[in-house]
Amino acid sequence: MNVLKIMAAFGVCLAVAGCEKASETGASAARKAVSLGNAAVRKAGQVVGSGASHFIKGVAEGIDESVAEFKTEEKNMDRTVYSFTVKDRTGGEVSLETYRGQVLLIVNTATRCGFTPQYDGLEEMYERLRGSGFELLDFPCNQFGQQAPGTDDEIHTFCVLNYKTAFPQFAKVDVNGANAAPLFRYLTDAAGFEGFPPDGKLAPILEKMLAEADPDYAQKPSIKWNFTKFLIGRDGKVIRRFEPTAPLADVEQAIAAALQAP
Repeated sequence: MNVLKIMAAFGVCLAVAGCEKASETGASAARKAVSLGNAAVRKAGQVVGSGASHFIKGVAEGIDESVAEFKTEEKNMDRTVYSFTVKDRTGGEVSLETYRGQVLLIVNTATRCGFTPQYDGLEEMYERLRGSGFELLDFPCNQFGQQAPGTDDEIHTFCVLNYKTAFPQFAKVDVNGANAAPLFRYLTDAAGFEGFPPDGKLAPILEKMLAEADPDYAQKPSIKWNFTKFLIGRDGKVIRRFEPTAPLADVEQAIAAALQAP
């Protein structure tokens, strides 16, 4: 039997399994399944030259690894934001369990960014919706162009004086990389990057800048810039991700729908 055909068939089977998985845990799990299938095939292929028995052993090892990864994926998909504890701007720990049952918008912000004026729109939206079971959680981040300098108190003072913000603001965090806050690792796992909505001005600038730094940036789930937003339903799970170029009117419309959901 042609070993390469066996390998191809095995890869297809795992890809199909990935599509089935998507119906249970979302598109990210499907992509994971296909990736794991490819990895399993590579493992099997490494031992093809040693004979059929070694090939079968390689396939079995690949399947075992895939199953283990899927179990981890399922566990992560079952988690909610209520699993996480964050630090407020004074350094105190806050369990997101505090916000159980509310619709949340989690935003990574900066005070010296082209998107910083969004604070105005976010505060206006917060005032309109806060009485309906909505909270906006602000996490300053200095990872994008060093545009959130200063201490947590200085950032808070800037926001209150310039934008009269009243929503909760937490301690500065990393949202990408080895030191990324666990909450933001969870968020980007749950809702990856799907492109910048065109806004006629800033979207092309971001796309060009990011592509020059990393040609493969669009294939990665990481947060791309300040004012990326994650909408969380009353069940604590991610509903949708909004890139910074998404109109705030679209964000508010999605929040309103989440508030009305059973």
